[in-house]
Amino acid sequence: MNHFEEYCTAFVQSVGSKEGAVSPAVINSASFAYGTPEIAEGIFDGSVKKPLYSRMGNPTTAKLESIMAEMDGGIGAVATSSGMGATTLAVMSLLACGDEIISVGGLFGGTYALFSETLTRFGIKTHFFDVDAFEAIENAINNDTKIIFLESVGNPNMRLPDIKKIAEIANAHGVVLMVDNTITPMSVLPLKLGADIVVYSTTKIISGNASALGGCVVFRAINDGEDKFKTPRYNFLTKFIKGAGKMALIPNAKKRAMRDFGMSANANASYLTMLGLETLPLRMDRILNSVEILAKELDKNGLIINHPCLPQHPHHERYLSDFKNGCGTLLTIDMQTKEKAFLFLNRTKLATLTANIGDSRTLALHMASTIYRDFNQDEKEFLGITEGLIRVSVGLENPKDIIEDFLMSAK
Repeated sequence: MNHFEEYCTAFVQSVGSKEGAVSPAVINSASFAYGTPEIAEGIFDGSVKKPLYSRMGNPTTAKLESIMAEMDGGIGAVATSSGMGATTLAVMSLLACGDEIISVGGLFGGTYALFSETLTRFGIKTHFFDVDAFEAIENAINNDTKIIFLESVGNPNMRLPDIKKIAEIANAHGVVLMVDNTITPMSVLPLKLGADIVVYSTTKIISGNASALGGCVVFRAINDGEDKFKTPRYNFLTKFIKGAGKMALIPNAKKRAMRDFGMSANANASYLTMLGLETLPLRMDRILNSVEILAKELDKNGLIINHPCLPQHPHHERYLSDFKNGCGTLLTIDMQTKEKAFLFLNRTKLATLTANIGDSRTLALHMASTIYRDFNQDEKEFLGITEGLIRVSVGLENPKDIIEDFLMSAK
């Protein structure tokens, strides 16, 4: 059976209802009436499971959260207003001034800016390492390290992490491993590989049609016995573990981040995201197949293509062994100069020029002049940004049509 087939039944059955309205209800209320002061007290102390206030959660969003948690095998999830909202919620729920992050591999520009610029203003330091610098990663762990963060696939450098090995390092030292799995939902299951927290921009392939901005954080359960979250490194979690047990990471995230930063999901966006989930397995299967066809054919025709399915890629063997279900919608084309990249993008009739990825349409963007325009040369080199680099997110079009268009555009 195709790997994604198992999700087809789960998603459509979870989103739709068997009684009343089949499509999920969109609850647009910003606030909720409690009825009695006794119920209000119970809602606020957590003993009554009813909506408190839409900044802290919404019934429509709660349904999306349950499906996302089930997809990754988590105990629960918190949906947010955007992918950056999800990353911010996840890291700020665990960090305080003086804490440190170890960031591994390539990073989306927004995440890199969050770590290297914004968090430094709050006294939080990030150490950046190449995806294969295992010894350096381990040596950088100290008493202040709270998070090891990585992307399942480097965006846009296309480098693949050894998630299991990095999880072993994180677990050996009692440090949280957080994985941005935006590009590879269902393809990679970080919690099963040893991660503790998974973040998504659901705006991308999960929604799939540029209609809904959103993000989500999925948490594993706190273990009954020993657990890294019960150690002095995370002593602030003690009260949440006493109150919520296995679910402790969820109230911690809501009270230490969402309540005060307000990156709450919108009910309409959550509804549209669920509609995207219904077809995600079908879209993912087709696009991953098209990505390989496109990468190999463009490479054969002399374009400089970066994708792990190609034998010359440094992580080709890792792709074959650890990423058997694909590594997302992306590939890059290096046109070597900005002028040639602009010429290509002006010639293409098929690609939509936008900063988004994971759409039903094929998307493309020159990296150095847009997302990474304010980055210095050392940062660009570390993140794999060259002057002629074009990031391509492959869509649902016939791959032969994309190939024909791209070869004509590259002439």
